[in-house]
Amino acid sequence: MGNKDVKVVSFWVSPFVKRVEWALKLKGVDYEYIEEDIYNKSPLLLELNSVTKKVPVLVHNHKPIVESFIILEYIDETWNQYPLLPHHPHERALARFWANFAERKLLDIAWVAMCSSGNEQEKAVNIAREAMEKIEEEIKGKKFFGGEYIGFLDIALGWISYWLPVFEEVGSMQIIDSSKHSATIAWMNNFLSHPVIKESLPPRDKTLAYFHTRRKALLSTFQGFFKD
Repeated sequence: MGNKDVKVVSFWVSPFVKRVEWALKLKGVDYEYIEEDIYNKSPLLLELNSVTKKVPVLVHNHKPIVESFIILEYIDETWNQYPLLPHHPHERALARFWANFAERKLLDIAWVAMCSSGNEQEKAVNIAREAMEKIEEEIKGKKFFGGEYIGFLDIALGWISYWLPVFEEVGSMQIIDSSKHSATIAWMNNFLSHPVIKESLPPRDKTLAYFHTRRKALLSTFQGFFKD
């Protein structure tokens, strides 16, 4: 049964929401799951997040916290068990840097690549591949970005393990190359095999269908996205 003091306003296929769920589950914190229709936003969501009107929203003791990275840090500071961020300030700063790098240079660009075609898609794929090269170097020699266990950066980049292959299939493109990104692929397998992660992934067929629908709806949106 969920903890009435902790609620997560969610959307089933959102990788941003999954970050919050993963963090809570790794820490053993019970929560109440509230599914949101992001295309017909409820009064509850508009009340809890009147600024961006987006999920996820973490509600703790009746107080809302928004934006997935901010929520992750709040969770880590509130519940001490299973620390997510490294202890050393420099390592914490690096984890935050890589989380933001992957968001801007890989996630955002991979989304553009999935929802575009022709030259626009090619440009986006090339940028995403460059970002993957940097991430590959960062994970080399490690089981997880957090070391021997899943940490903040693994959760932040966890979407790569499940959602990025979906983006690739939907967009008929390739960003992850098994011959170049072997360390990343090993990390993906380690991440996806963890019981907490494995049991909380959305169904792949349903996920594929959802993103096929999104690509169809947004296909013209990113034409001309990259200015020469």
